[in-house]
Amino acid sequence: MQFFSPIRCSLISLAAAMLLAGLAHAQTAPAPASATGTAAGTATLYPNYPSETPAQFAPVTSSFNYIKRTVMVPMRDGTRLNTIIIIPRNPKDTPMHAPMLLTRTPYDANGLVSHADSSDLGTILQGYDNAADVIVEGGYIRVVQDVRGKYGSEGDYVMNRPLSGALNPTPVDHSTDTWDTIEWLTKNVPESNGKVGIIGISYDGFLPLMALVNPHPALKVSVPMNPMVDGWMGDDWFHHGAFRQINLSYMLEQVVTRRNDAKWFTSTYDDYDSFLRAGSAGELARQRGVTQSGFWTKLSAHPTYDSFWQQQAMDKILARQPVTVPTLLVHSLWDAEDIYGAIAVYKAIKPKDSAGDKVFLVMGPWSHGGGIGDGSKLGAINFNSDTALHFRQEILRPFLDRYLKDAPAAAPQIAPVSAFETGTNKWRSLPAWPLGCASGCAIKPTPLRLSADQKAVLGGAANERAYDEYISDPAKPVPYRSRPLNYGYDEAKGQTWPRWLVDDQREASGRTDVLTFTTDVLSAPVKIAGEPIANLVASTTGTDADWVVKVIDLYPDQVGRNPAMGGYQLMISADIFRGRYRESYETAKPIAANKALTYKFGLPTANHVFLPGHRIMVQIQSSWFPLYDRNPQTFVPSIFEARPGDYKKATQRIYHSSFVELPLVEAAAK
Repeated sequence: MQFFSPIRCSLISLAAAMLLAGLAHAQTAPAPASATGTAAGTATLYPNYPSETPAQFAPVTSSFNYIKRTVMVPMRDGTRLNTIIIIPRNPKDTPMHAPMLLTRTPYDANGLVSHADSSDLGTILQGYDNAADVIVEGGYIRVVQDVRGKYGSEGDYVMNRPLSGALNPTPVDHSTDTWDTIEWLTKNVPESNGKVGIIGISYDGFLPLMALVNPHPALKVSVPMNPMVDGWMGDDWFHHGAFRQINLSYMLEQVVTRRNDAKWFTSTYDDYDSFLRAGSAGELARQRGVTQSGFWTKLSAHPTYDSFWQQQAMDKILARQPVTVPTLLVHSLWDAEDIYGAIAVYKAIKPKDSAGDKVFLVMGPWSHGGGIGDGSKLGAINFNSDTALHFRQEILRPFLDRYLKDAPAAAPQIAPVSAFETGTNKWRSLPAWPLGCASGCAIKPTPLRLSADQKAVLGGAANERAYDEYISDPAKPVPYRSRPLNYGYDEAKGQTWPRWLVDDQREASGRTDVLTFTTDVLSAPVKIAGEPIANLVASTTGTDADWVVKVIDLYPDQVGRNPAMGGYQLMISADIFRGRYRESYETAKPIAANKALTYKFGLPTANHVFLPGHRIMVQIQSSWFPLYDRNPQTFVPSIFEARPGDYKKATQRIYHSSFVELPLVEAAAK
């Protein structure tokens, strides 16, 4: 029951009267002051407190030793690309006449040339810029551009955008965008001499190859370093059909947003656990959102080497082009990302270089992009000198100067092939590749046979019937490096992905699902120069299988000058082959169970000397996880969609008629 007193009724009446009075006042009161002033035609309720931020800030850069310009360069379809031009300031303030060195990138042009807030050109270019010391010392005008659809550029992004044609219905591609960019630069950078070079690493190395398709007349040199060339045969996405699922994080971060805002997340410290619990690569892609990417849709629809991949392979494209622009291909012998590309392009275009002055090759003992850093060592392997500095100063700089400077005669001509020889740790100047020495030697393909008692024998006779075997269990795949596996590039967090190819392999050699074959101790040096070829004769109780073959330099049990290297197992060349492509890369077929079949595939290029006292080892296994997705060992139409019940154990037999064909240099011992 409610109680109403006269006093309460009076209070209610007073409140109502005050509310009405307030409403009347609100209708006549002036508008309050805004953040930037007062409402027009009204009195000011609050004092005006001017902003301390100027309407337009003009940076004072007169003391800088460079001039930076940011422009939006128009392409033929109207799309504008964010382009940063950095011009060295001449100390005497006299007119410049310098060549331009261009990098096109999907990795943020501004970030590439803003490594520090500094008035010094060398300081802002340090970090992941392409040979900053050579650029600064050579007096080059630096130009960096975001590709269409990334960071500050307009347009749509397509991973490794194909040439205009069957795979690209638009009239624009990286070739036309490079042409249009160079055309604009030569007309709008008065400080230049009208000559342009293009340089880049990885994806940025793929773009200098695209520039060679219908090149602009002002393009005088191209330097593709560790380029992405064939995503199915041996670079980023597959190796001989086995999917490199470790790159799922890259697919997410690179494709789904313009500025790489979306980030891959981890649910365990050890990547081995995350990938294994997900099951298939397709399921992990769904769990992380990668399936929203248009690139994943295309990739997962083309697991075989069909026209989608063949028409994009840059070695095949350039084999059909005339060679008109001097090109320096840079290859890293331990490249964990694009170990296939540079050598494939060299093989494709060198035969077209009739005059011998257009196609050059460098091979260094580096990881991916290692030629721009410190090349003194890689992991535990010491090279006794800064091999990357030698490359930049003695090979790259004279190459650029010769073709881009106005007085090219002052720059020496470099060797057709500059190859670092691991083992002996020496640079070799060669007339061609593969070739073991400048003169007086030859390559002799020689079988390294996998024999009884876990022996590897150079030459000798094959045993057709004998074999060794192991059980491959998809529930316990062989890790590609020692666990825990923490993929990434931040060494402060224990992430050493770039150098994993030089990891000690002795942990794998101790597993029961890894076979090892080892030579006797070498009494003389054995040199290889070129691609080892795996020739496996193998059977499986399953209907599909993966085969991993590694050629390893096994160090002596004791190394006096460096005890930690005693017994070290250094991979020299290794790769994987997905068995369903034994008959054809274009068509997947089940493997006939329990039948000895031949699997033949190439391993990455090597230039190595196995020294006296060392031994040569071959390791064979059926998984390399989680670098590559697990083969269920039961044939399914798409391994991306394999279900838990498809993954089954299999017994793998390696027959002693198997061998690895080594590109032996006959004169090495002399």
